[in-house]
Formats: sequence, structure tokens, C-alpha cells
Amino acid sequence: MKVAVFSDSYHPYVSGVVRSIDLFQEELVKRGVEFIFFIPAYGNHQKEKGVYRFYSIPAPTNKEFHLALPFSPKIYKTLREEKVDLIHVHSPFLLGRLGQKAGRQLNIPVVFTYHTLYEEYVHYFPLARKAAKWVTSWYTLDFANKCSAVICPTEAIKEYLQEKGLQARSAVIPTGIDLEPFAKADRRWLKEKLGLVSKKVCLFVGRVAREKNVDFLLESFKIVALKLNEVVLVIVGGGPELPHYQKKAEELGLKDKVIFFGPVAPEEVSLFYAGADLFLFPSVTETQGLVFAEAKAAGLPTVGVKAFGSKSMVFEGVDGFLTSLNLQEYAEKVIFLLEQEEVRKDFSQKALQNAQNFSKEYTAKLMFELYQSLLK
Repeated sequence: MKVAVFSDSYHPYVSGVVRSIDLFQEELVKRGVEFIFFIPAYGNHQKEKGVYRFYSIPAPTNKEFHLALPFSPKIYKTLREEKVDLIHVHSPFLLGRLGQKAGRQLNIPVVFTYHTLYEEYVHYFPLARKAAKWVTSWYTLDFANKCSAVICPTEAIKEYLQEKGLQARSAVIPTGIDLEPFAKADRRWLKEKLGLVSKKVCLFVGRVAREKNVDFLLESFKIVALKLNEVVLVIVGGGPELPHYQKKAEELGLKDKVIFFGPVAPEEVSLFYAGADLFLFPSVTETQGLVFAEAKAAGLPTVGVKAFGSKSMVFEGVDGFLTSLNLQEYAEKVIFLLEQEEVRKDFSQKALQNAQNFSKEYTAKLMFELYQSLLK
């Protein structure tokens, strides 16, 4: 079986989409699946077998992310010569649209993974945000309905899309993770490295940007810091808005309470989860939120907010809490778990147990079965 992957997000850019593609590829290759890629070019890069890069330009709102120009007179010829059985697109835009069009022209099944609540990103539009949100929602749904199958990371996202009018075949397949690095990670490393041995550490992992609700995170943590003296928030991740949030933390009087560690290599991220006491992730734009699964794998209780991605990932009162977008309510749940050590330990054990549902081996099995069913 040969699968052509079309994605607007790929290496060297780091994102949840890229990590999802990597994790599924790693496992599906073991099952005999062969992959080729149609992705954006990033400056100078060596020619890679089975990788077709498109000329791209930096995005206006994020220079790290490149927008591919999805034009190729040879695309149909290439897909025929490669003898592609199935096309998997990871975005409804640019290269994703190109992949879908090629699938229709060549009668190749097209799978679309709905990674992102795209309409929640309209804050990047300077004008007409309400209209932009409606158009984005309509466009994405129209795209999905023209695919052979739509992969939803959670049941909540599947229900949301069906309520909006999704009629295409759909399947719930979360992105799995490699559980082993989290189980083996040194739990002392983080606090020793940052000089926080006597502190309670709250952790955020993700893109430091508005759509991740970092404003809410910092403002609620100020309430926590006023109540508990020996607590620190470590923020792991980068992004163009990082300097803005560093300044905001200072303005909130959190200069000594918040550590912006910056981006880390994927193979090192388990050390941060393993060394923390609590995971904080108030984003409302996730379809799944791979970081929720990573926190579980490290036995880390989570405090999130009620949203599509979190509702299927955090089990309320079992391995974490979900609150409304109320600063005081959120802070109180954080304070409760930091103060109640026995409850936190119980949540930690439950998180480890629930992590088994997100092993990369299990989720890859579900993906492989979907692929097979589309080729019958």
C-alpha cells in the first residue's frame, strides 16, 4: 500500500500536525505502508527520496510557517508513476486542496484528518472576523464532504462536525504517542536543572500564541501565585508572540514565578512532563491536544478548560479537571490539586492507566484498518 501525504505543515516546522504525521508513519511503515510526501520547501534542503517540496513563502502572521504555492503541472504524472493507492491530506487549504483535487481526477480515495478548529484562528484576520469565521467553517466543511473519509481525533469533534453538516464517512482515530520515553524519563531532571527542587512545578507545553489561551494561563496563574508561594510555572514552546507574553508575565508581577524555557526537541519533552507536578493547558482550539495524552503518559494530572479537544481527553474528577473560562474557577482547581497531595497522587495513577488508550501502536492499528477498508 502506498500513501501520498499532502500537508501544509511539515519539517523543519514543528507542530502537533507534524508530530501526528511522524507518529503514524513510524507505526504504519511497520505494517508495510509506504509513504511519499508533498510538502512546503523551507530554504535550502537536500533532495529526499519520496519527498516532493513546493516553493513556499513565509506566512505574514508567522514567519516560521511557510505557505506553499500549490501548483505543479506534473502532479498527476507523479502520482501515477508512484502508483499511489490512497491520498491522505492534513489540511483543507493549499496542498491539502491540491491533494483532494488530484484524488478526484485520478479516482484515488482521499482521507482528511481534521487536526484543527480552523475557525477559531480568525484572530489572525485584521478585519471582518465574524465573516471570516463563517467562511472558514463553511469552506472546511465543504472540503471534508468531498473526501472519502474524515478522521476526527475525538468523538466530540465528530459530533461537532456532524451537527455542522458533515455527511462524509467519519472515524474517530486520535493521534497516539510513544509511551515508553515518558515512563523512563528522569523525574528529578527538570527541578534540578532549573533549581526548583523545593518548588511545586506547573507545566505548559505548546505554541506560545493567542490561540493557546496563554493570556488566560498567565492571568489565572497570578491568582495561584498569590495564594501559594512555592509554585512556579514552566512554559515550554516557542512562537512569534513569545516576547509579548514574557513582557506580560513581568507586568503581572510574575517575573520570578514564570520560566519561559523556549522550544525543545521532541525527544526531550518527556523530561519536562516527568519533572512537573501539574499540567496546565487552557487552550480552546484543540481538536485533540496531543499534549493531554503526553501528560497522561507521564502520570501528570491536568487542569484544562471545557472545549472540544479537552472533553474527550481529560476525565473530569478522575485524572484532571475542566473548568469554564473563569480565571478564579481555573485557579482554584490548580490550587486544590497542588495542596491536596493524596488527590494529586490518585489522579496521577489514573492518568497513567488512561494513557494506554493513546498508545501509538493502538491508534496506528485503527488507521491501518481504515486505509484497508477504503481500498476494498
